[in-house]
Amino acid sequence: MNHGPAAGAHTTAAGPFARHFPDTPKDTTMTRTRTAPRRIAAPLTAGLLAAGALALPGQQAHAAGSVVKVTGTQGDWRLTVDGRPYQIKGLTWGPAIADADRYLPDLRSMGVNTLRTWGTDASSKPLFDSAAANGVKVIAGFWLQPGGGPGSGGCVNYRTDTAYKDQMLAEFPKWVATYKDHPGVLMWNVGNESVLGLQNCYSGDELERQRDAYTTFVNDIAKKIHGVDPDHPVTSTDAWTGAWPYYQRNAPDLDLYAVNSYNAVCDIKATWEQGGYTKPYIVTETGPPGEWEVPDDANGVPAEPTDQAKAAGYTKAWNCVTGHQGVALGATMFHYGTEDDFGGVWFNLLPAGQKRLSYYAVKKAYGADTSHDNTPPVISALAVDGDPAKVEAGRDLTLTVKATDPDGDALSYQVLGSSMYLDQDKKLTALPATDLGGGRLRATAPDRPGVWKIYVKATDGKGNVGIETRSVRVVPPAVNGTNMALGKPATASSYQAGGGDCPCPAANAVDGKADTRWAADWSDPQWLQVDLGASTPLTHVQLVWESAYAKAYTLQTSDDGQSWRTIREVTDGNGGVDDFDVSGTGRYVRVHGTARGTGYGYSLYEFGVYR
Repeated sequence: MNHGPAAGAHTTAAGPFARHFPDTPKDTTMTRTRTAPRRIAAPLTAGLLAAGALALPGQQAHAAGSVVKVTGTQGDWRLTVDGRPYQIKGLTWGPAIADADRYLPDLRSMGVNTLRTWGTDASSKPLFDSAAANGVKVIAGFWLQPGGGPGSGGCVNYRTDTAYKDQMLAEFPKWVATYKDHPGVLMWNVGNESVLGLQNCYSGDELERQRDAYTTFVNDIAKKIHGVDPDHPVTSTDAWTGAWPYYQRNAPDLDLYAVNSYNAVCDIKATWEQGGYTKPYIVTETGPPGEWEVPDDANGVPAEPTDQAKAAGYTKAWNCVTGHQGVALGATMFHYGTEDDFGGVWFNLLPAGQKRLSYYAVKKAYGADTSHDNTPPVISALAVDGDPAKVEAGRDLTLTVKATDPDGDALSYQVLGSSMYLDQDKKLTALPATDLGGGRLRATAPDRPGVWKIYVKATDGKGNVGIETRSVRVVPPAVNGTNMALGKPATASSYQAGGGDCPCPAANAVDGKADTRWAADWSDPQWLQVDLGASTPLTHVQLVWESAYAKAYTLQTSDDGQSWRTIREVTDGNGGVDDFDVSGTGRYVRVHGTARGTGYGYSLYEFGVYR
């Protein structure tokens, strides 16, 4: 999964989650799909070191760290810490490092003994300190470009870019030297999903050469780390077991392999056996099926598993990891995160700090006592009244939810929406809602047409939450009367001739199609007008804006296309669908934009004029 290079926390440009590639060895030519997830610039540490702005911490003022070894023979390996067997029962780390002292006791109470991070630098020490104080160790990551399956932070040429490689070869061992004696360190992990991610930079024979060069470079780093720290193993994570042949061929100095695998986690054992591998492995991310692994729903977007299914996904994953005895040395499951957004609801064990069924499933899998826990509400059904493919923008949206609480706690509900599949915005927005009783909730539908995710949260007042989600297709509200602008001649002050889905001429706004648009130049003012053919009385106007909307505009009529009368003025537009009852007559009707709501131009899917 794609995560930023910051030490400990996986902060990224556009939110914490986006996976758009398979994690099975069968798919080696996957290209980026659906969204362009957060792209990360070069690691913070690399830039600061290059600028001479980051000083290494001084000698650590604590006891010497543990001696961690991979021991055993083929098919009978074990991980040992100071000579004692150690099974990794872990989670990936999400909160800010500043919150480590707040969350580490909770992690320990879950039976967690290991955290995984994606970056290591000067900011890592408080996390290592807090982990060690709570009997937890850290798989400390080092970020290499292009990390995160779809490629992140630019495309490095691992055959020719000696400057980048020399920089990383100098940087990583410095941090190893800094922290090698810290009792919070378990092992070092070089890179994240770059073997797969390179396909977004290269193709064909060159892709193969780059993959060989990358894994050879990983081996160079592993040798350097071993020279500095012989007491902690070195591994490298990728998104699929199909990366392992490259490591097998080019990275003999790795002590073990590592893989991120979600729905395909139970296939790893067979892949390992068939590949003739002679090293053990760990699973560095796993859990329920991701967005890239589930079928689409009736609205054409990935059907998110229920809370119950997600909880079962963690149980299944852990059972499959522990089922490969003597080879799989444990897992850091995904994800101990608190982000309450699109990806956070999909994967986080405690979005917004509220614990869900998956949290307790992991706790139980790791052998901690859950018998006295107050557990989350369970949503067993969620339905949209009416046709979920025809939800009118800004109108009432009624949901029927069936929820129970195992502890008999009183439940309260919240309805939220996400425009992820419209504009890649991962945040959740609260929708005004009323609890009608009997499991019925009346909310106000989003105002922008397109496919939305609707979320219902049931909370028990004890720090637990149940979450269920459905997609709806929001459409412009039906209007009584005849759309006189449909198919009529339209002109505009400007239009975009190319780029993206353009050309976007004026005629697109009166063609009756929800997926074509007029788009103007990126300047003020701009106008679009339609010729109705004869002077006609008007009673209603409907504007369906694309994401580039007008904050301020006027609706005007004219008999000759020269002299204009204002019939409506808007100064607080917010996009979506604007529906107005109007009173006026004219042969020509225009929308005259004077202030854009975004940095782009004005953009209208439809301009409807009714009588």
